[in-house]
Amino acid sequence: MYKHMKKILGITLLAAFVGGAAAIGGYKLFERNQTGSTISEKQNLYFANNPLKVSSAGTADFTQAAAAVAPGVVHIKTTYSSSSKSQRSSPMDMMEDFFGGGGRQMQRQPRAASGSGVIISQDGYIVTNNHVVENADKVEVILTDRRKVEAKVIGRDPNTDLALIKVNATGLPVVKFGNSDNVQVGEWVLAVGFPLDLNTTVTAGIVSAKNRSIGIIGREQEGSEITEEEYREYQRTGKRPDRPANTSIESFIQTDAAINPGNSGGALVNANGELVGINSAIASQSGYNQGYGFAIPVNLARKVVDDFMKYGSVKRGYIGVSFVPLSADNPAEINSKEVSGLYVNDVVEGGGGAAAGIKAGDVIKKVDGIVINDSPDLQEKIGRLNPGDKVKLSVLRDGTLRDFSVTLKDESSLGGNTKTAATKSVEVSKLGATFVPATAAQKSKYGINSGVVVSSVITGKAFDNIGVEKGLIITKVNGQPVNSVGDVQKALPQTRNNMIYMSGVSEQGTFNFSFPAQ
Repeated sequence: MYKHMKKILGITLLAAFVGGAAAIGGYKLFERNQTGSTISEKQNLYFANNPLKVSSAGTADFTQAAAAVAPGVVHIKTTYSSSSKSQRSSPMDMMEDFFGGGGRQMQRQPRAASGSGVIISQDGYIVTNNHVVENADKVEVILTDRRKVEAKVIGRDPNTDLALIKVNATGLPVVKFGNSDNVQVGEWVLAVGFPLDLNTTVTAGIVSAKNRSIGIIGREQEGSEITEEEYREYQRTGKRPDRPANTSIESFIQTDAAINPGNSGGALVNANGELVGINSAIASQSGYNQGYGFAIPVNLARKVVDDFMKYGSVKRGYIGVSFVPLSADNPAEINSKEVSGLYVNDVVEGGGGAAAGIKAGDVIKKVDGIVINDSPDLQEKIGRLNPGDKVKLSVLRDGTLRDFSVTLKDESSLGGNTKTAATKSVEVSKLGATFVPATAAQKSKYGINSGVVVSSVITGKAFDNIGVEKGLIITKVNGQPVNSVGDVQKALPQTRNNMIYMSGVSEQGTFNFSFPAQ
């Protein structure tokens, strides 16, 4: 009996030891993954140990969802110096100017503005809108426990109006990623944020529509989709519009949940308390809520923030085609009786589409088996992919539906071609900026024969450190004329005494500057 008890005790001790070792090892693995993983992996680990306890199926009671989400939505306060030229009177003013109909003009630079943000990891990563933090000299976050902490901008993407910031804090409440592909029209959603500088505010509504393009992000860019008039001129003369194309991605979730100035960057969540969108814009004649708001799908936001964490910038793949959405009012010049899909009017030589066999005159009907009716359907799906990823395009040609496997390419691989959306805002990481080719109109205005326009500047990188601003036209790099991002990249290594020299022009006149090569 004693020997039997001793044997049992030994087995129990061994099991306890093994269990304890496994627990310690599991904790170390968890700890290690918390510090070196993507946002998606951080979320999986967090919610595996902290499952959401929300259930509102069959009811219109959102108390549990609101309670789960509200602690993870923060108030963002931004301040600006008098030298900041492009910030408006509040982050939502860019939306108000577009929708307001009142003809508001650029106003005197404010000293402060505010918006909202969503905590997406315990260690302080927060997603918000690009227009909330763009050009800010200082970004502060007010947590729900009333602590005020300064935030660092990790990355901004004007093409999606998304930004990732980080605060030096741990153990923060996290809002769980949902799946925006599963969002249904008519589904209940909550908008959570800090409208009009009020404390945490929750409003409810339904999803009114999906895949909405409203022209707000790309209104200062020239579009990738040519107009009917431009297409007729192209057919007549064979000459395309001389301009860089629009790479903005708009595929908004539309909701009638009340969204006001200050909600920008806040959460749109489903009845289960899962993040399905980042609130970004309102449709209004007054600048305040009058019916509809628009949110960036979380599946697109997930790709953008993960790219920021991995690379410091967004790596986006492109098909390398330009297109016209089809409708019942197709211009006579379009040789198609189809009323849905995307009519391919041009294919970039050397692009992924050309390599796969896509031709002008094809009609794109599906992407990876998903029906495509309008440009936002395509833009959002491709915008979530990386260079090197493959997509299956189902294309109607000569009355037959054919499948093509397209390998997406990055912008720089297409050189200086400005015919399609595949070449706008190409980043040169060494300079910490993105560039587009100067248009013929810009060259004529300044009397120059070459030039690339600085389309954005990344905070904390080379151009930002020396004060180069968006909108400057750089005509020469190390004495070499530049007309494309490819030209810039080729000229950068040709330094003198390890210094990079640049020349250019702006509204203030011509300029020359230099800085150390790194």
